[in-house]
Amino acid sequence: MATYAAYHRDPRNRATHFVGVPLIMLAILVPLSWIRVEVSGFGITAAMVLAAAVLAYYFVLDVALALAMLAVLGALIWLAELIVAAGTAQAWAWFGALFVGGWILQLVGHVFEGRRPALVDNLLQIFVAPIFLMAEVFFALGYKPELRRRLSSSGRTASSARSS
Repeated sequence: MATYAAYHRDPRNRATHFVGVPLIMLAILVPLSWIRVEVSGFGITAAMVLAAAVLAYYFVLDVALALAMLAVLGALIWLAELIVAAGTAQAWAWFGALFVGGWILQLVGHVFEGRRPALVDNLLQIFVAPIFLMAEVFFALGYKPELRRRLSSSGRTASSARSS
């Protein structure tokens, strides 16, 4: 998360990410919601499997943030299911609008930042973005001050090392 933080210092960039990242997450969950298997009478989608894998990673990083992300991912999966229920053509239209719109916001944010996205240097940063944003929410509410301090000092160190 410290690496991700170093790429997201400008408040305008962070603001675009608060909208763009969830839009992209929802977009990805839409087509994954079509892939479904029945297990003991319960429908499990590829969207649920992806969310479970990402949440497992988040729980390793931070339990409180992961629990908050569980709620967010649950809501996004529910929205993806609603979109899919509207029909294939509408779902693909939603997917396109959400995905393209989310990435446009991300790229605009990085114009403000004056720096390319973190995932260009490390594709795995794409999984860090959502939990980083959740950490930002926690910080704004006064929670996790020690994590905030560590990310802040690590980000400055990483930024200084790259500019030298």
